[in-house]
Amino acid sequence: MAAVRPNLGRVLPGSSILFLCDMQEKFRHVACFPQIVSVAARMLKVARLLEVPAVLTEQYPEGLGPTVPELGAEGLRPLAKTCFSMVPAVQQELDTRPQLRSVLLCGIETQACILNTTLDLLDRGLQVHVVVDACSSRSQVDRLVALARMRQSGAFLSTSEGLILQLVGDAAHPQFKEIQKIIKEPAPDSGLLGLFQGQNPLFR
Repeated sequence: MAAVRPNLGRVLPGSSILFLCDMQEKFRHVACFPQIVSVAARMLKVARLLEVPAVLTEQYPEGLGPTVPELGAEGLRPLAKTCFSMVPAVQQELDTRPQLRSVLLCGIETQACILNTTLDLLDRGLQVHVVVDACSSRSQVDRLVALARMRQSGAFLSTSEGLILQLVGDAAHPQFKEIQKIIKEPAPDSGLLGLFQGQNPLFR
């Protein structure tokens, strides 16, 4: 009997979608917010170059404000929600993409909408790639435990650059030079090193 192949979590542009979750004005107090938005903006630029679709949500925008302009999400129609998951708001988008296999997930807060979105997507049989340097929380304990929880449930934890290079696949890609300009400078420090160092038992 042939061995069952493990789920490797490969990411391809034609079967992926970028989720941008709730990066709004009233969340600027979230830890490392400018860095998180900067990394998410990188992901969006690359998605556009590689024709990866993107969806954007806003949590109760009447009270929490619009998406911050630094994200560069002009042209994306924000989907308003109150649920602590993106999935009900983006259900139609998911249903119209039968080829969809992988969701690349950025935004806030990690222990709330990111975690619940991840669980809902996994429940639908989709692979979830949490962009760890593009997700944060007010509490770094919540952030750390939510990342571990998502990993336990079967999500992949990846950095933005790791996912970008998976998507482009080859230095011979016609868009590689443009993408190289985007990732030439390392992604800004979003406080992750302190969470992962010291052989954190949550990630063994």
